[in-house]
Amino acid sequence: MATRRTLIEHGTLIDGLGNAPFKGSVLFDESGILAVGEMDPAVTADPGLIRIDARGKHVMPGMIDAHCHITFDEPHSNDELFFHRRPGLAAIIAAYNAHKVLQAGVTGFLDADCIFDLGVDLRDAIEANVVAGPRMSTGGYVMMTGVGGTAGRLLPDTGTRGYGVVVGSREEIVAEVRRQIKIGVDWIKVHVTGIIPRQAEAGEIQIWSLEELRIVVDTAHQLGIPVAGHCRNASSTRDAARAGFDLILHATYMDDEALEALVKHGTPIVPSLTFQANLADHGDLVNASPELRAIFRREIEESAAMLRRAVDAGVPLLCGSESGFALTPYGEWHYRELQLFVEEFGLSPLEAIRCATSEAARALKMYGKTGALKAGMHADLLVIDGDPVADIRILGDKRRLEHIFVGGRAVSREPPRARAPISGWRVGQFAERALTWDMAHGRG
Repeated sequence: MATRRTLIEHGTLIDGLGNAPFKGSVLFDESGILAVGEMDPAVTADPGLIRIDARGKHVMPGMIDAHCHITFDEPHSNDELFFHRRPGLAAIIAAYNAHKVLQAGVTGFLDADCIFDLGVDLRDAIEANVVAGPRMSTGGYVMMTGVGGTAGRLLPDTGTRGYGVVVGSREEIVAEVRRQIKIGVDWIKVHVTGIIPRQAEAGEIQIWSLEELRIVVDTAHQLGIPVAGHCRNASSTRDAARAGFDLILHATYMDDEALEALVKHGTPIVPSLTFQANLADHGDLVNASPELRAIFRREIEESAAMLRRAVDAGVPLLCGSESGFALTPYGEWHYRELQLFVEEFGLSPLEAIRCATSEAARALKMYGKTGALKAGMHADLLVIDGDPVADIRILGDKRRLEHIFVGGRAVSREPPRARAPISGWRVGQFAERALTWDMAHGRG
């Protein structure tokens, strides 16, 4: 059945490919973008067109968030995430949160690891129009070794907990990759680095061998599925690139050897610095310790120069906000990674937009199919009251998002109903610190 065509006319177009903005129109329907630029008068005369006057507005592709934990529901701690979630309710709430992400102008996202393997079900529900949400690609449980990723002793020595599955032998690695692919994941994710409690001062260290990483990649690639890695030190980024990983999340604290491996293999990176920046800049508002804020600020400062070198060397750079935690709630901070690319890496706003649109389409496994205003692309786009090239922060103001389209369909601007508290869903605390005798008597 033919669908009505929509014409957004007289706007300033940002094509998502890094080219200078230009005046023009966009014609599209649910099959995709039909034409961009100047329109044939015979087309614009069609009385059946849905017309949007974008005079004084900017039109651009929808943002794509290459690192979004849609099933976590904004936990305040790993304890909450691992022990206070239920599969059925988590799936329902994830659908609610996906709508919030969409209304923030995000028309696609990658959730590379999720609790209870729920990503596959949510993705399928979105694609079947059961629930509203952006385009989605997904992994299952993130694969970890017994060291425990960033959760340490909260994770078991075998089996699953929260968003992770612990594997050891070659046989376990192969079996888990195959299991996830059987249920329908788009990506396999590996937690390549983690924190060892007695070595916490060293930060995250590599907890997989190069040989183990190659087992993951060889098994996944044989079945046509790409691999993403959480890498927050130099050796992990180097070995993930050497092993053939298709996407690296973070890639912080790189050295020259790690950069050389990225360049040689052309491995895309998703720095995902929004969480760190929010904690560093606004941690006082949520009672974060000054020491923790300084650690995360240092990660940005000590990584920015090498990440910029990677960009200059041609390594694809994608935007990912790591939304899904209390510090990065859904629908609030997806734009901020673009801001950091401009402020910390020195990219132009147009270059940052490209990282969040046409380049980020790699995370959806849709590179060259969405993320650009170009005939033949999917019609995933925004009409913005303001100029994100003049001020990239405008993309964070949802009041300026006048129209959002996914697959040529208009997205409702009606906000979701406010949630009420759910019994047992959040961690309850008696207090932020211990009540001592001295405190009670005004002495401490």
